[in-house]
Amino acid sequence: MTGAEDVRARADLHAALGQPGSGRLRYAAAMHLHRLGLISPEALEVYRICSPQDREDPAGLLAARGLSVDLPPPGTPEPAIRLLVEEADRYLATLPGPGVAEVRSLTARWRCGPVTASAAPNPVVAAHLAPALATLDPTHPALAAAIRDAAPHLNWVTYDAYPPDEIGEAFRTGHAFASLIGEGAAIPAEDFDLGLFLIAPHVVYRDHAHPAPELYAPLTGPHGWRFGPGAPLVLKGPHEPVWNLPGAPHLTKVGPLPFLCIFGWTKDTGHPAHVVPATDWAELEAMRIEG
Repeated sequence: MTGAEDVRARADLHAALGQPGSGRLRYAAAMHLHRLGLISPEALEVYRICSPQDREDPAGLLAARGLSVDLPPPGTPEPAIRLLVEEADRYLATLPGPGVAEVRSLTARWRCGPVTASAAPNPVVAAHLAPALATLDPTHPALAAAIRDAAPHLNWVTYDAYPPDEIGEAFRTGHAFASLIGEGAAIPAEDFDLGLFLIAPHVVYRDHAHPAPELYAPLTGPHGWRFGPGAPLVLKGPHEPVWNLPGAPHLTKVGPLPFLCIFGWTKDTGHPAHVVPATDWAELEAMRIEG
């Protein structure tokens, strides 16, 4: 079982060459892994020698000395998924508001379970994940990289349980989600769901409700929100969390960028959502939010 510090060290060992401070970051990771008995003293010395030079790849000196570090890189399935869970939790720790502490507590409870990677092509992810991550890269590069590395190993689902005539064709075919922790997720859990949610630009996720309390932590924006049919649409930027109480109706109008968020359902995850009727969906679907 791999702890969060160990996952972080394995990722830092592969820190991008040339990134300021990356040489020392790789050396600190090597020291941590050496203490765990995963890196030999001779290999650790190579990382020490290379640490002042951020652009120097320790692999060359390791090879010259006949040494190797037999650790899977972070892009392989289990390290990638565990690193994404850690980066998601780190990100949530920076956010204010209700629901954040509860989601983080449940993440800590379940995060060390066994990992099952499951990949299936999804056209929404293929079309819209890369542009969403491009907007996240400048401000949260570690989180963006972790999502990018883990995405091919996740089971992305386009949810089809809503009645098509109620939820609308644009949302029905224009969204995907992947559960990181939960029932049937990459890491198993009971009555908890943590994952990623992606919606194509300009789509309306029509008014709906569910028994589960829900945290949305949007990574892109701006997007429009309302909390009940007929309520005004409120624009929110990225990194402004939304906490939906059990049974409370809510709607999301996606802006010009794909909507990408971290979500958490903290209980009653086995109860499905249902559409809450409203009369202005056509108007909302036709409107455009300025970037």
